[in-house]
Amino acid sequence: MSERMHAVRIWWRRLGVLTWKEFIQLLRDPVLLLLAAYLFTVNIYMQGSTLSMQLKAAPLLVHDADHSAASREIIYRFREPYFRFAGELDDPREGMRRLDEGLALAVLDIPPGFEEALQAGRPARLQLQVDATPTTQAFLAASYAARIVGEFGREAALVRAGQASGGEASLPFIREEPRAWFNPNQEDRWFFPISELLEAITIMSILLPGAAMVREKQRGTVEQLLVAPLSPFQIMFPKVIAMTAVILAGVTFSLFAVAAPIFDVPMRGSLLLFYGVTALYVFTNAGLGLFAATIARNVAQMGLLAILMVVPLILISGTWTPPEAMPAWMRLATYVSPMRHYIDVSYGILFKGAGLDLLWDSVTAIMVLGGAVFGFGVWRFRRQFD
Repeated sequence: MSERMHAVRIWWRRLGVLTWKEFIQLLRDPVLLLLAAYLFTVNIYMQGSTLSMQLKAAPLLVHDADHSAASREIIYRFREPYFRFAGELDDPREGMRRLDEGLALAVLDIPPGFEEALQAGRPARLQLQVDATPTTQAFLAASYAARIVGEFGREAALVRAGQASGGEASLPFIREEPRAWFNPNQEDRWFFPISELLEAITIMSILLPGAAMVREKQRGTVEQLLVAPLSPFQIMFPKVIAMTAVILAGVTFSLFAVAAPIFDVPMRGSLLLFYGVTALYVFTNAGLGLFAATIARNVAQMGLLAILMVVPLILISGTWTPPEAMPAWMRLATYVSPMRHYIDVSYGILFKGAGLDLLWDSVTAIMVLGGAVFGFGVWRFRRQFD
C-alpha cells in the first residue's frame, strides 16, 4: 500500500513539474502571448463596438413635392432612433447621386397631390429608395419604413371615416405586442462580445497546446521526454492543463474588464459552471491541437493547421448562421462540432441563467466528444514515435 501511495505521489509531482515547465515555455514565446492578449481584449472590444445588426440613425434624405400637412407629418415620423433626417432635396435625381456616393441610406420621395389623394380616399403613393449595399441595414430600413407608412395610412383612414378620437375600439383589428425574453431591448452589443469570446477560446484551445507540442519537436526535447519514465499521457496532459489555465485567465479578464464594464453584458448564471464547462471544452479542442502537432513541423505550420480546423468548426457551430437556417445535412453536421454545444451552454448560462438541469445534454455531448478527440490525439502522438 505504501509503495502504491509513493507511486501516486511521484506521478502527481511529475505532472506538477511538467505543467510548470509549460508555463515557463509559454512566457518565452512573446508572439503567442501577444496573440492571446489581442484575442481576449482588443478583438472583443472591436467586435462589440463596431458591429451592429440594428438600424440606428440611418441618414434619410427627403424630396417633398407636395409641401402639405400630411407630407410634413409622415416626414416627422421618420425620426430617431431608427432614422435621422439628413436634409431635403429640390431635385429627386440628386437623391440618386447621394445614394451612389454613400452619403445617405434612403431617400423618401413624396409626389405632388399626396394629401389630396388621402383626403379623397384614393391610393396615395410614396417612393423609398434604399441603398442595399449594406443588406442588413437596407432590409431593416425598408421594414421600419413599411411599418411607419402602414401606421400612418391606418390613422389617415380612421380620420377620413370619422373615427379619429377613440374610434379604434369599435373596429376589428389585430394588435402586435412582441415581447423579447432575456434581452428585452435586443442589445446586439451583448451578443457580439460573447460570441467573439467563444471564438477566441476555440482558437486558443487548439493553437496553444499544439504549439507547445510542436515547440518540443523543434527544439529536440521531445525525444528526451520520450526516453524519460513518462507515458504519452503524462507528456501531453500538462500542456493541456497549463494552456487551460492561461485561457481561463484570458476569459476572466475578458468578462470582467471588457464585456461587463464596457458593454454591460449580463452574467445571470453560475460562473463556476461556466468555467467548468469552458475547461472541459478546452480539453476537447486540445485533442485537435495535439493531433495537428503530430503533422506540423514548426509553429508556423501549426498556425495554418489551426486555421484549417477552426474555420469549419465555427461555420457549422451556429455562431454566424443559425442551425435552423442550414440545409438538413449540414444541420446534422453541427452536432459533431463541440463549439455548437459550447455555444448553447455559454449563452444559456450567461444570458438566461440556466443551470446544469437544463444544459446537461450539451455538457454530456462536450464530454463525449472531448474524450474521443483527446483519446485520438494521444493515440496519434504515441503512434508517431512507435
